[in-house]
Amino acid sequence: MARMPELPDVCVYLEALDRRVVGQRLESVRIASPFVLRSYDPPIGALEGREVRGLRRIGKRIVLEFGDDLFLVIHLMIAGRLRWRTPGQKLGISSKLILATFQFPGGALYFTEAGSKKRASLFVARGEAGLRALDPGGIEPLQATREEFAAALQRENHTLKRSLTDPHLFSGIGNAYSDEILHAAGLSPLKHSRSLSAEERTRLHEAARKTLEDWIARLRIDAGEGFPEKVTAFHEGMAVHGRFGKPCPVCGSPVQRIVYAENECNYCATCQTGGKLLADRSLSRLLKDGWPKSIDDL
Repeated sequence: MARMPELPDVCVYLEALDRRVVGQRLESVRIASPFVLRSYDPPIGALEGREVRGLRRIGKRIVLEFGDDLFLVIHLMIAGRLRWRTPGQKLGISSKLILATFQFPGGALYFTEAGSKKRASLFVARGEAGLRALDPGGIEPLQATREEFAAALQRENHTLKRSLTDPHLFSGIGNAYSDEILHAAGLSPLKHSRSLSAEERTRLHEAARKTLEDWIARLRIDAGEGFPEKVTAFHEGMAVHGRFGKPCPVCGSPVQRIVYAENECNYCATCQTGGKLLADRSLSRLLKDGWPKSIDDL
């Protein structure tokens, strides 16, 4: 199952790219899929021959900075991935997955996407104004003060799961790490953001920072000096995300989930909801009165 790379994954991608392409000249660009390039002015050919001056992150997007205020913005979406291959190194993936290839003196950066939905994208932007147009505007959770975090949280009265994954409120947090943050904070994913006490808001802010920092460190160790290739749906060390039915590492209760659309929300009823099982919309409709109310009813 594919998972959209989130803040920790993108940070580790940026660190790996920094060692390989910053200060290097982009020799050529080859677009293999007509769907991937979502901008036309400036043309992507304008980047050829230019040096990569720096890198940055906008939410879950990767930005390569070139001269003359030109930027290449890569949005991996759910199934997009980056691969780095040095000259002579085997590609190791189907060429059908390649959306674009960026050739540098020291190797080639491949932008790939599994599946047929073609959501991953490239933009070429001119100037900071062009970048701002692509920025949903959420605050950076690793840089936000407690007060800034609380203000973003209370801007809209959503469930905590929705608030954390809203790119207009918080930058870079998605389905997986929101589950982990809420478990670390001991808060229900369906609790509403404006109903939190000051202590709960502080707890959530601290859990967000610690969870994201810890996973950046873990993924950095996993990648080592290599290029991160294991951006997968679930990581073995996660507490609840993708661990439905498995024991919670804190209390041992089976991890629960709510399935909706193309996502799922994973949580521990004992640690996060006082033992109450949250209704899965499709299953609760099917079971009606037979839907268990608490972890003890299972």
